Amino acid sequence: MRVNSFFVSSALAVSIALVGVFSSGADAATEAQVAPALAGAQVRAQAPGVYRYRVGDFQVTALSDGTVPQDLHALLTNTTPAETDGLLKNAFLSNPAEVSINAFLIDTGSRLVLVDTGSGALFGPGKGGKLLGSLKAAGYAPEQINDILLTHIHTDHSGGLVSEGQLVFPKATVHVGKPDVDLFLDPANIHGVNGYDKRYFEEAVKTVGPYVKAGKVVPFNGVTELFPGVKAIPTPGHTPGHSFYRFESKGESIEFIGDIVHVASVQFPKPKITIVYDVAPKEAAAQREKQFASAASQRELVAGAHLPFPGLGHIRAEGEGGFTFVPVDYRDRDQP
Repeated sequence: MRVNSFFVSSALAVSIALVGVFSSGADAATEAQVAPALAGAQVRAQAPGVYRYRVGDFQVTALSDGTVPQDLHALLTNTTPAETDGLLKNAFLSNPAEVSINAFLIDTGSRLVLVDTGSGALFGPGKGGKLLGSLKAAGYAPEQINDILLTHIHTDHSGGLVSEGQLVFPKATVHVGKPDVDLFLDPANIHGVNGYDKRYFEEAVKTVGPYVKAGKVVPFNGVTELFPGVKAIPTPGHTPGHSFYRFESKGESIEFIGDIVHVASVQFPKPKITIVYDVAPKEAAAQREKQFASAASQRELVAGAHLPFPGLGHIRAEGEGGFTFVPVDYRDRDQP
């Protein structure tokens, strides 16, 4: 043991000496070789966006379809750039704002239900289109999905339904509010309605249309129990068929609230602020105030399509007519 200790001590001494030599004798060329490696951090892609949350016996998995920058000065209405910038600054943000595109997979034990499908390829390269990667990372394949619940027929919610004209979810039944089907898929509206841009209608035909032809779209009217523990709740305004979906299990619940809010930092404190995507802006603002107040008073767990990923949390009343979003605590443990 004494011999080993001697060699260890000697080796340490030599190492320390060598470090001293190299430290003091390092020339400019060596430093130039090392410096770039330390100074130039490489840009790396995010890992697939997956977050799991338990609601009773239901497993909820938030899936990211990516994020997109939004020029709020051009998009928000019933406000001013100055008001928008002030609200963004208060949230430590600036314009343009980065907005999440979220979808949610719910395993009820008897079926796999997907709420919204992201934008697919319709926003172009680098903007959305990450849902299938997130779905795969979560351990699921598109062929496993039994039902798709569209909160409404807009590109960033229905775009992921198809790829190059083919059904991405070949075994799924699509559920959506009938007023949206009537508006966006009526051939008479293909060129737009009352100034509402024609691309919304063209894209609806591309994304939802193939499922209609395949007999896989089931529209609903009014509050509807789609299957045990799952209820559709119409919340018109943003679109005429915009709907929430409420899932209940063992005394716990969650509501998927779609586009009741687009920009959390702006529309929670000022629900009156609308966006050009609204079919009926006044109705959308009134619906937002109503639903925020309801969720706050009932302490309802909500999941939003454009809330910062994973988009799960609660709404709290704050100030005069204002609200704030409180994200759920992060969980990462093996047991529910």
